[in-house]
Amino acid sequence: MYLKKGDTIAIVSPARAIEPLKVKPAIQFFERHGLNVVVGKHAYNVNNQMAGTDTEKAEDIQAFIDDPKIRAIVSTRGGYGCVRIIDKLDLAPLAEQKKWFVGYSDVTVFHSHILQNQNTPTIHGTMPVNISEHPCAEEEESNQTLIDALMGKDICYDIAAHPLSIAGDAEGVLVGGNLSMLYSLCGSDSDIDTQGKILFMEDLDEYLYHVDRMMMNLKRTGKLNQLAALVVGGMSDMNDNAIPFGKSAEEIILEHTQEFDYPVYFGFQAGHQKLNVAMRFGMNAEIKDNQLLLLA
Repeated sequence: MYLKKGDTIAIVSPARAIEPLKVKPAIQFFERHGLNVVVGKHAYNVNNQMAGTDTEKAEDIQAFIDDPKIRAIVSTRGGYGCVRIIDKLDLAPLAEQKKWFVGYSDVTVFHSHILQNQNTPTIHGTMPVNISEHPCAEEEESNQTLIDALMGKDICYDIAAHPLSIAGDAEGVLVGGNLSMLYSLCGSDSDIDTQGKILFMEDLDEYLYHVDRMMMNLKRTGKLNQLAALVVGGMSDMNDNAIPFGKSAEEIILEHTQEFDYPVYFGFQAGHQKLNVAMRFGMNAEIKDNQLLLLA
């Protein structure tokens, strides 16, 4: 399943629209690492906010799913739109051909659906919209971890100390993604099974009471009570009302997990932030001595 130099990857736009100039540095980046790159014929289409119509987006993705020469499918960006097309796709060839689907944020729809229905790993990592000609150190590290994840390297991330973290060792399949998307998928065919798993979550630009509502939902639907561990990435640019909610996003998450006996780590370096390290979802991971180990 892992890539090698000379393999071909495809770039698609399953969510919001994007300009070709914003994707060009990513194409050059992948080519510098020895990969051939093809771009979906509708990847730069514009239909209001979306990168083309649902039919056009699904056509691009299905063509690359069906093509055995394509070894990975990389989303240009998130935003919104993946859930509109997920049921239009036949994803079975992903499992048959063992090819990667790559992205984060709205692409959580694909992570969850593919794992739940095809039992096939995916990669939560940076996307072309975040890959620039002159990356800062954090962006450069994010880009390199994506290549490492695609190429099958063993990966070890230090988990920085955080005052709210409940440390401990754990082992299990790594799953998760964007909290808002996980919440929106509850009860659907894309709903994720978290039992015995290491659950990762992150989010961006949410009101704090929304975070509380989403965590209440995950708790009431049993998604928090039998985890191996919870790893929380960036809870970035959170919003509050004129009358404050009274807790940070991290404090809200801790409140809804404190009755359970598993490690909870905050401040992990993934999500809507410059340092957004890549993780292989749907594969075994281990937390040991405050490190997240992802073995190929």
